[in-house]
Amino acid sequence: MTQDNFSDNSVNLTHLDRQGRSQMVDVSDKAATVRQAVATANVRMLSETFAAIEAGNAPKGDVLGTARLAGIMAAKQTSALIPLCHPLPLQKIEVQIVPDPQLPGYQIYATVKTKAETGVEMEALTAVSVAALTLYDMAKALEKSIQIESIRLVSKMGGKSGDYFPQLI
Repeated sequence: MTQDNFSDNSVNLTHLDRQGRSQMVDVSDKAATVRQAVATANVRMLSETFAAIEAGNAPKGDVLGTARLAGIMAAKQTSALIPLCHPLPLQKIEVQIVPDPQLPGYQIYATVKTKAETGVEMEALTAVSVAALTLYDMAKALEKSIQIESIRLVSKMGGKSGDYFPQLI
């Protein structure tokens, strides 16, 4: 894009200034409203690895508890990890790790809620990503071919753009 494109009012690129440089969006004029986002990720592994984790026989200890805590901690650090994210007061962070013998592996869900001027999609996505990475780290002694798959937004509620429930493809 040329500089002219950035000054054209028909182009609304909120994370770019008039010269096309990255910037944090000014949300100071927005009302603080309740916002919530849910994200998910899948962690696929061999059935033997899944059985060992379920039985509590992983060499590093509590795989699922550690991954769940890592996801919660990661959501709180999102603005330190993603350059243009606003630091937000998070009122709820819930990370669930659900066993799925059909994968075999785990489905990870993160629900993040705030009352703020901007949404929490990135916090929910960061939570499931770090929980999945931690699950891998805790179980890699059992299997190095564990796969992290399908990290995605499940829903977003609140804010100016309203509720969003993406269609799975």
